[in-house]
Amino acid sequence: MIQAGVRALRRGAGLLWLARARSQPSTGAGALDACPLAISGLSVSYGEKPAIFSVDVEFPSGSLIAIVGPNGAGKSTLLKAALGIIPKLSGRVEVFGKSIDDARGNVAYVPQRASVDWDFPARVIDVVMMGLYRTMALFALFGSAERQRAMACLERVGMADFADRQIGQLSGGQQQRVFLARALAQDADLYLLDEPLAGVDAATERAIMDVLKGLREEGRTVVCVHHDLATVRDYFDQIVFVNVRKIASGPVEDVFTDENLQKTYGGRLAATHIDKLRVAAE
Repeated sequence: MIQAGVRALRRGAGLLWLARARSQPSTGAGALDACPLAISGLSVSYGEKPAIFSVDVEFPSGSLIAIVGPNGAGKSTLLKAALGIIPKLSGRVEVFGKSIDDARGNVAYVPQRASVDWDFPARVIDVVMMGLYRTMALFALFGSAERQRAMACLERVGMADFADRQIGQLSGGQQQRVFLARALAQDADLYLLDEPLAGVDAATERAIMDVLKGLREEGRTVVCVHHDLATVRDYFDQIVFVNVRKIASGPVEDVFTDENLQKTYGGRLAATHIDKLRVAAE
């Protein structure tokens, strides 16, 4: 059952990266003093059109960080290129001072839910245990210890009662919680999530943010592609504005300004929307 689920999961964009991460060891403790994710001069092109161009940004340790920008700005591309899921034209990426190939075992990635093929025969518990692959010997079988750990992760996201349910039978918000539980099972120090709150209900949004804030309190670094500007101040302490290029980055209290919003969104962001954001901050 699990093996069949793995084959099907690999059809989802970005999930091949999980399989590649399986054999990579966790980053040594001493390396965790380095920047969790440092990107320098990163450029990616789809055909002749640049998706992101010469992006330089560092993501500080122990922070909850939002990457924001308009549709087509390159937010998801930035994450995928940093992880090596898609090729880059140029640039350098370091994770805790190492290349991504040497540090995969210390990174957990949650792709966009819409990019995954949900038509496969895997139970919820099977999907979560896939996050344990890198801690197991090659060809080893899952046992009671792995199941207990997976159940603890499901409990943390409020999905323990659905452990034996087929993943394709869940609602979108429930599926998102399961993928977050799989990431938790990896016990990483850097979590990268591509629009984890897109299309989920209010209860799921609160549950996901409670988990992400808990990770930050544990000293982990959490980076999210995010689309709802109205919740940035409540949910995040750092922000990166992207529109093909990096527009600005830093603490939300310093960088989440009218000027940077206009530079990033231009005419797409109506003045009335900015006024609402300003009122929410007061």
